[in-house]
Amino acid sequence: MLKTMIKKGTMSTETVATVILAAGQGTRMKSALPKVLHEVAGKPLVAWPVELARDLGCAPVVLVVGHGADQVRARLGDNGLHYALQAEQLGSGHALLCAEQALANVNGPVLLLCGDVPLLRAETLQALLVQHRDDQATVTVLTAIVDQPYGYGRIIRDDEGVAAIVEEKDADATQKAVREINAGIYVFEAPFVFDALRQVGCNNAAGEYYLTDVIAAARTAGHRVSARVVEAMAEVQGINDRIQLAAADAVMRRRINQALMQAGVTLIDPDLVYVEAGVVIGTDTILQPNVHLRGRTHIGRHCIIEPGVIVTDCTIGDNVHLKAGSVLEGATVGNGCNIGPMAHLRPGTVLAGDNKIGNFVETKKANFGKKSQASHLTYIGDAEIGERVNFGCGTITCNYDGVNKFQTTIGDDVFVGSDVQFIAPVTIGSGSLIGAGSTITKDVPADALAITRAEQKIIEGWAAKKRKKQKKQ
Repeated sequence: MLKTMIKKGTMSTETVATVILAAGQGTRMKSALPKVLHEVAGKPLVAWPVELARDLGCAPVVLVVGHGADQVRARLGDNGLHYALQAEQLGSGHALLCAEQALANVNGPVLLLCGDVPLLRAETLQALLVQHRDDQATVTVLTAIVDQPYGYGRIIRDDEGVAAIVEEKDADATQKAVREINAGIYVFEAPFVFDALRQVGCNNAAGEYYLTDVIAAARTAGHRVSARVVEAMAEVQGINDRIQLAAADAVMRRRINQALMQAGVTLIDPDLVYVEAGVVIGTDTILQPNVHLRGRTHIGRHCIIEPGVIVTDCTIGDNVHLKAGSVLEGATVGNGCNIGPMAHLRPGTVLAGDNKIGNFVETKKANFGKKSQASHLTYIGDAEIGERVNFGCGTITCNYDGVNKFQTTIGDDVFVGSDVQFIAPVTIGSGSLIGAGSTITKDVPADALAITRAEQKIIEGWAAKKRKKQKKQ
């Protein structure tokens, strides 16, 4: 990482500031949500360059906000970020000027990133910063070679480096044939860039400050302008609509999946596995198609995750089998557990280990001791469950009276028959047996039998008499 030192130019990124432009509205998204808050691989667009700057050790990191500024700040928080407000949209150069006060003490390189460009790699920016320092440049621009350059600013080079960036509308036939285009990522020297922007001003048809004008200002002042070509255009692709958003998400998901496979995780069909950034998975775990792993999820080693499983913000131990169609959110699952198929573990569920939560079982704020199980058609909520407890089919903890929630506490080695209702608050002693069909409203002592069935009555011939009566009608 750059936090240590970049050799060959002896440049430490402790001296590199970063400005991230995130003030635009993004009208082509056709959304009430600010463009930079739309997500790629589970993170807002703007979070990717923010994280990249932090990973590179840059400081300070200044986020220029405008449209939806309060929403952006609320989503990202402070976390060491500095915010600059671009209240009036007067171009990208003006956005950088809005960050000047936050960079008042910076005398050196300023890395300029875009909040809607999520696919940049750290290696690309490392190379850009190294070239900036090695070339002793005042401005260094990241560029790309494309087959269809129409609409992009062309990079015009000479023996001294970059002579100019010429926009499509201003380019002549020769310049339009140039395939090297401006990617919109820069390294500027401060305070030169701010002085240059004020000098060139906004006296143009659009009334905007253009970053590309800084190139001409630098050359006029006798400074060097350098450029580095990015290896893949996809890295610098800005996101302007939902089609590009989906394409970027696919690229990022592919990167994530490839990294997982290289780290020892098996993906049966990588194109059909959806893993968000930040998810951690142990070696020899198998992900089958149509698995979704989201948020702050950690999955252990030697797990099997079957099709249709959705896991959000969970911690999953080793040797866990998540069967088809199960949904887990905010749960902790210990080693050796078997979940599903079609189980739903809601927030606050904790399984100590070697537990079985079977088909159509729902849990919520339930703490299961080791080897306790509920195999099918059961709801366990607001409960403390001991070890080796067995729940029969159709068991319910009735935890809500319409106003308040109450807890059910069950000791070790309790056997619960089918179709049992626990009316919380209630405590069941260890070693007890709850008869099938019972509604438990009182505490049960240890090693007891609790049963609340009504007395069975048999009326001989009743059914035959009813059928005979119905035929006459």
